This record gives sequence, structure tokens and C-alpha cells, in this order.
Amino acid sequence: MNVVDASGWLEYLADGPNADFFAPAFEDTEHLVVPTISLEVFKRVLQQRGEHEALQAIALMMEGIVAELHAPLSIDAALLGHDKKLPLADSVILATAQKYGAIVWTQDRDFEHLEGIRFIPRLKI
Repeated sequence: MNVVDASGWLEYLADGPNADFFAPAFEDTEHLVVPTISLEVFKRVLQQRGEHEALQAIALMMEGIVAELHAPLSIDAALLGHDKKLPLADSVILATAQKYGAIVWTQDRDFEHLEGIRFIPRLKI
């Protein structure tokens, strides 16, 4: 199972320099878990490229397994956030990945040294 954080979604959708790194996770939609907090990508795509592109991004995200944020997962995320010193969205993504036994794909340095992470440094263009 795979979870891609917002940085990975945005990189892939923009065909950025690290898009190929994320492609295997996106192409295997049967094993792609999408935490509901990741749907925030809609806002960024809306701001940068408009509503049509944002709706297409959400349609792509919905091809995976959408993992709802519920009370037990929220508590797990809060514990992880406290223990690992992670921001809210990152802790929800990590808690969701752990629940599904998934690997987190990211360019976010907050995850860089954690277990169960596939990390690539963000490239500047």
C-alpha cells in the first residue's frame, strides 16, 4: 500500500522534476491510499491552474482508497504528532499510512528520517 503526501501529489500533477519518482505509487491505484486531509491539494491546484484542473486532480485522487479521518485515527495522529514533532497534516498522513501498512511517498523533510518513508529531496528548477 502507498500513501502520497500533498507535496508528492502537487509534484506529480505539475509534472515537476520529481514526478517520475512518484509515478509508481500513482499508477498502482489499487494500492493507493488517499487520506482525506490530502484532498487539500484541490485548493492549491485551484489557485494555480483553475477549477477544471482542480476537479481533474480530485478525480485522480478518488481512484485510490479514500481513507476517512475519524476519531480513533485522529487520536493516533495526535500521538504521532506529539512523539515525532510533526505538523497536523503530516501526522494524519503518517497515522493513515500506519493504519493501512502503507509506505509514505514524499519530498517533505519532516518525514525524511522516519521509518516507512520513501523520501526524495525537492529539486529546485
